[in-house]
Amino acid sequence: MLSVIIPTYNEGKYLPLLLSSLRNQTFKNFEIIVADARSKDRTRTIAEKAGCRVVEGGLPACGRNKGAAAAKGEWLLFLDADVILPVDFLDKAMKEIKRRDLDVASAPIQPLSDKKIDKIFHEAYNVYAKATTMVYPHAPGFCIFAKKKIHRAIGGFDESLKLAEDHDYVARAGRVGKFRILKSVRIPVSVRRFDRDGRTKIAIKYLACEAHRLLLGPVSTDIFNYKFGHTKSRK
Repeated sequence: MLSVIIPTYNEGKYLPLLLSSLRNQTFKNFEIIVADARSKDRTRTIAEKAGCRVVEGGLPACGRNKGAAAAKGEWLLFLDADVILPVDFLDKAMKEIKRRDLDVASAPIQPLSDKKIDKIFHEAYNVYAKATTMVYPHAPGFCIFAKKKIHRAIGGFDESLKLAEDHDYVARAGRVGKFRILKSVRIPVSVRRFDRDGRTKIAIKYLACEAHRLLLGPVSTDIFNYKFGHTKSRK
C-alpha cells in the first residue's frame, strides 16, 4: 500500500485538481493523507469531502512528518497540492521502483506552463539533479517516494531547516537506501511561485540556496525568507 501525503495551507484552489488526478489513477492501492496547517480557506473541508484522512500539519517538513506518522502504507509519496498527476503516474512509478529495487525515488519535473523560459528552467534542474544523483542527491518536496522504514531510519524531514529540507532528506536517505531519479514518469507542477516572485528572482534564490548548502551546510536560518502558503498566482 502507498500513502500519499500532502502538506497544505490555504490550498483550496489547487487541492481539488490534485485530488481529481489521484481519483483517476490506474493504480488504486493508496490512501491520501492531508496534513493541514490550519488553513483559513476551504482546504480542510475539500479534503474531508474527498475522503482524505486529515491530520494537523504545520510547515512542509512538519506536515510531511505528521502525515508519515499517520500513514498505513509501506511506501510514502510526498506531494504538494499544486501538482497534477497523469492517470498512469502511480502505476508506472511503482512498477519502476519495484523493477529497479529502489528505496527512495523522485521524478523529473515538468512545468504546467507553455512558456519557453519555464521549460528551460525546469529542464536545467532535471539535468543537474540527474548528474548529481550518486554524489549529492536532489529531489523536490512535491515528489518524493520513500519506504516508510527508510523515513523512520533517518528520522524523517529535518524540521529545523528553513529551506531545501527536501534535498537534505533524500541526501540522508540515499546514505541508508538506494535513491534514483525515475525514468518512466515526469511530475507536472504549477509555476505559481515563478508568477508571484519573478523568474529571475527565483533563479537567484535557488542558486544562492545551493551555494549555501555546498559551502556552509543546510539552511537553518530564514535568510531566504521562505513563506509557506503564500504562493498565489497572479493569474
